[in-house]
Amino acid sequence: MNNRKGIKLAYIFAILNAVIIGFSFLFAKIALDHANPLDTLTYRFAVSFAVFSIPVALGLVKLNYRGKPLIKALLLATTYPLGFFTLQAYGLQHTSSAEGGILYAFTPIVTMVLASLFLKETTNVFQKLSIFLSVFGVLFIFIMKGSTVDLSNMTGIILLVLTCVAFAGYSVLARSLSKQFSPAEISYFMLGIGFATFLVVSLSSHASAGTFEAFISPLSNPSFIVAILFLGLFSSLVTALTGNYVLSKIEASKMSVFTNLSTIVSITAGALFLGEKVTVYHLIGSVMILAGVIGTQYLGRYKVALTKVKADRVRG
Repeated sequence: MNNRKGIKLAYIFAILNAVIIGFSFLFAKIALDHANPLDTLTYRFAVSFAVFSIPVALGLVKLNYRGKPLIKALLLATTYPLGFFTLQAYGLQHTSSAEGGILYAFTPIVTMVLASLFLKETTNVFQKLSIFLSVFGVLFIFIMKGSTVDLSNMTGIILLVLTCVAFAGYSVLARSLSKQFSPAEISYFMLGIGFATFLVVSLSSHASAGTFEAFISPLSNPSFIVAILFLGLFSSLVTALTGNYVLSKIEASKMSVFTNLSTIVSITAGALFLGEKVTVYHLIGSVMILAGVIGTQYLGRYKVALTKVKADRVRG
């Protein structure tokens, strides 16, 4: 019974994750208007790590890393947040955000392949079709908007493809390490490594260029502060905790397909806050994404239920 409640909570967290990621694009744009990508990452992880450190210091969150595979946890942090955000930042310097959205849509497919290879997760034909339907829903929206991938920007394309691999690698590793670490332990380790690494690299960069003032100046802008608080508290801290919890309860391939829901949230957020137009193709693509997400979850259960029925009939 408790396991069933845990799985239901995992699905709620997966949807919450997608909603936060969908809104994070708005706040990331605001933050990047005032600071470069590396400084933005430093500030957002500083906020997330500092806030999480408060309940840890007060003993409200118990962490125990003794005797646990910290090398694997370090590899996890290397894939996400270090690898993912670094590759994304430099990839988007060579490509457009639309190209980034198109290529990121393939993350569930990459995750499905890696999960099959390293975790021996299995998906039936209907689940595979559902994952592809969800991906096509995202591609359909971007294609109808007139967005394409410029193959002449091979550097950017390769970096963004590696972003998909990094996130898929994180999903697989986090799923594997969930047997040895609690979601809080994995999250705190990830956020700490992210903060320390981005801080050192950012400060070193400004020190060598003599631009330390550029690192501090964004803090005088209220809109930057609000954006960083959202990115740090929700897009980093909350998504880390909920994401690691989800991966401790459901398969990586099922979790990853929820990432495409963020496209629907982005469309909604753009319409509500930026006055962007919602067209018929937005609605058609959104229906495809929803159908793909639901199909990936439900059709897997359907297969299990059908197997049980057949087994009962044989025993009967």
